[in-house]
Amino acid sequence: MSRASQHPLKRPAPKKKRSAGLPPTPFDWNQAEGLRPPRQPFDLFDETLRDGIQSPSVVDPPLSAKRDLLEHMAGLGIAAVDLGQPWASARALSETVALARHLSLRKLPLEAACAARTTQEDLQAVAEVAQRSGRAITAYCFVGSSPIRQWVEGWDLKLLLKRTEAAIRFARAEGLSVAFTTEDTTRSAPEQLEALFGCAVEAGAQRLVLCDTVGHATPDGTRALVRFTKACLRKRGAKGVKIDWHGHNDRGMAEANAIFALEAGAHRIHGCANGIGERVGNAAIEILALNLQLLGWSHVDLKRLVDYATAAALATGFEIPPNAPLVGRDAFRTATGVHAAAIAKARARGSHWLADRIYSAVSAGESGREQEVGVGPLSGMSNVRYWLSMRGLPAPESLCKELLVKAKASHAPLSDDELWRAVDGHLSRKGRSRRAG
Repeated sequence: MSRASQHPLKRPAPKKKRSAGLPPTPFDWNQAEGLRPPRQPFDLFDETLRDGIQSPSVVDPPLSAKRDLLEHMAGLGIAAVDLGQPWASARALSETVALARHLSLRKLPLEAACAARTTQEDLQAVAEVAQRSGRAITAYCFVGSSPIRQWVEGWDLKLLLKRTEAAIRFARAEGLSVAFTTEDTTRSAPEQLEALFGCAVEAGAQRLVLCDTVGHATPDGTRALVRFTKACLRKRGAKGVKIDWHGHNDRGMAEANAIFALEAGAHRIHGCANGIGERVGNAAIEILALNLQLLGWSHVDLKRLVDYATAAALATGFEIPPNAPLVGRDAFRTATGVHAAAIAKARARGSHWLADRIYSAVSAGESGREQEVGVGPLSGMSNVRYWLSMRGLPAPESLCKELLVKAKASHAPLSDDELWRAVDGHLSRKGRSRRAG
C-alpha cells in the first residue's frame, strides 16, 4: 500500500469537478490541520496468521483456510505476511512450510515472514522453512526491551546486546533477512533503544520494528518514537534500513497510532483482520486500509476488504461486532426516523451518491453493501415507506400505520421476518396477497 512499494495498491484517481445540479461536496475539516501524506513508500504487513491467532478467543484455522486467507491478502495488495512461529511445534513448522510453498506455487506477491525469539533454535526453524519451501523468509526477531521486562527476566542491556548481535548474525548466515523487533518499545528508554538499534543494524538487520506491545502509545508518542528512530538511523548513516510499526489496541488507539506512524516516516504498518490478537487485539487491517483510502494515501477495493474480513472471521471463529466500521452488521443500518427521512429524501432526488453519504462517511455501495433502513421504536413513517419501497411493495396509509404502531410498541427494531409477517397479516385481512400487490 504505497506510492512506490513493490506491491502497491492503486493510487486514487484525481477528484473530478462535480457538475451543476449535483449535490455539493461536503466541507472537510480534516484538511484544515490534517496529517501530511507520507513522503516515503509504505505498505501493510498482515499479522493475522501469527499475532492474530494468539487471541485467546479465536481458533487456529485449518491449513486450507489459511491458504484461502493468503489469497485474499494478495488480492488486496497487502505487501507481506507473517506465516507464524515455526519453532512453536512440529505442526506449526509443517504448516508454515506448506504456506510458504503455497505462496510460490500460486505466485502470490506476498513477502513471507516468520516471528522468532533471539535464539539460535528459533531462527534455525525459520531457516528450515526457507530451505524446505524454497521461499525467501524474513525473520521478525524479537527481544523484550522495556525496563520492567528486563527487571522481571533478570536481563541487563549488556546481555540483550549480546543476544541481539548473535541472533542476527546467525540469521544472516542462514540466508534470512532480519527485521529486529524490540518488544514494548513504547515503554523503553531512549538510550537503551539507541544502543539496541545500533547493534542490530551493525549485525545486519534490514528493518527495525517498533512495538506498542501493550497498547500504551498515543498518536503523539508514536510520532515521537518514529522520529527518534529515524534520527538514530541518520546518526549511523543507515539509509537503507526501514522502520515498521506494530501496535495493539489496549487504549483504543491502534489504528490512529499506525496512521501517525506513517506520517512520521514508518515504511510498514502491521495489522490483523478484524483487529484480532493478544488481549484486545491489534490494529484492524481493514480499518487501516479504509482510512488510507479516505486520506487519499492509497486505494483498495472495499468490497474485497469486506470479503477478507468476513473470510477471516469465519476461519477464526470470530464474531464481528455489529458496530464494527465497514464490516459490522450495523455499519450501514439505521432504524432512526430522522436518518431514514434524510436517506429517503436523497433517493427521491434521484441521487444514490447522496443517499449513500447523507448519514455515512464511508460508502456502502463501494463496499458491496447498501444503506439499510429498519423499522423500530425510534422510527417514523419514512422508515416504513422506505422499507416497503425497497422491497417493491405498495405503501397504503393503513399498512404504514399498522407497521409503525407495531414498531413503536417494540423494544428493538423489528426483524425482516417480523415485518413480512405483519405485511402478510395486513394483506390477508384485506383479502389480498403480496403477489397480487
